[in-house]
Amino acid sequence: MTRPTNVDTDAARLRAAMAQALAEDGVLVDPLWRRAVERVPRHRFVPGFYLPGERDAQGMTEWEPVTAETDPGRWLAAAYSDTTLITQFDGAEPDWKAPAARHGGAPTSSSTLPSLVVRMWADADVHQGHTVLEVGTGTGYSTALACERLGSAAVASIEVDGRCLEQAAGALYGSGYTPTLAVADGLYGYWPKASFDRIVAACSFRAVPPALIAQTRPGGKILLTLSGWLYGYARVLLTVAEDGSAEGPLLPGTVSFMPARTHAAPAFGNPAHWAARLPETSRTARHCPERITAATEEAFHLRFLAQCAVPDAQMVTAGEVVHLVDAVTGSAATLTPAGSRWAVREGGPVRLWERIERVLTAYDEAGRPGPETFALHVHGGGQHLRHPHLPCLPLPRP
Repeated sequence: MTRPTNVDTDAARLRAAMAQALAEDGVLVDPLWRRAVERVPRHRFVPGFYLPGERDAQGMTEWEPVTAETDPGRWLAAAYSDTTLITQFDGAEPDWKAPAARHGGAPTSSSTLPSLVVRMWADADVHQGHTVLEVGTGTGYSTALACERLGSAAVASIEVDGRCLEQAAGALYGSGYTPTLAVADGLYGYWPKASFDRIVAACSFRAVPPALIAQTRPGGKILLTLSGWLYGYARVLLTVAEDGSAEGPLLPGTVSFMPARTHAAPAFGNPAHWAARLPETSRTARHCPERITAATEEAFHLRFLAQCAVPDAQMVTAGEVVHLVDAVTGSAATLTPAGSRWAVREGGPVRLWERIERVLTAYDEAGRPGPETFALHVHGGGQHLRHPHLPCLPLPRP
């Protein structure tokens, strides 16, 4: 256990050090955002969190709870590190007075790493005088930064999880911030406080929710992360027009957020059952699955493009076999290593890997363009990702 600390004194010192490090990394360019980071006490928004440990015998990550009571020094140091702190798994609020270790599970709430929080507010082009809606209050730390920068009266924040919001509200009000807070589904925004100059989402969506566009003033901007059931991600900055349409570029980088709970992927059962329904004949794949699964920035981008081609597909690897399953249409595909190549079997109304291959081939022929060369267009007829040298890719209906 790390030695006890004088919380107020050490927190101020650690905040200043974190702000200095972020400034040196080029994250805190705006002095007003730097002042916000130096002033907002992040530790008050994370009374407890989980840090990853070793994997257990079943291969699941052991998550160790850390609180001010169990290990005050480690807790405070982590609170002022540029790290995402997991605060909830599987929608179940922990008892931080008697925390227990976790084995595996799906994170459903967290305090996002400070550099990304500041980057999101900066990328949304937020300035003094703007009114903002934050979708996904989480712990409230990001909300507090916005209040410090803009004033509490300019900030509204919504959270689908009432227990999370209750804890965030206590931390916000206890720290002197009084934004508008509400339990609400981000898919529908928050009409009572509309319209907004900026909307920033700290969760991801399969497509842009129409309510967010309707609640943004003409000329206003929406920053959100697009995601899907292949776990492909892209950030987009949209500008809303007078006629209610919106368009804007994808932003560079590799950022991911937890999906809005109403946009989470459905369970699809045992992939072996899906594979058993496929024809026995196979063909040689024109592209290998590593094109979209490798731990590279290009693969991160390609997975999102592939997801646009097969928006209802999910992917799982069992042994050496890669399974694609579409629970909406009943389509499936498997990719099995065959020497230096891959053998593909496909069945159902949608040839899943064939569709992905078309996108990968077109991407290569276009010179492998980066995310910032793509634009998303949202209009009455749908939402489409466009590039001058690639086929138009529709997003699923929100």
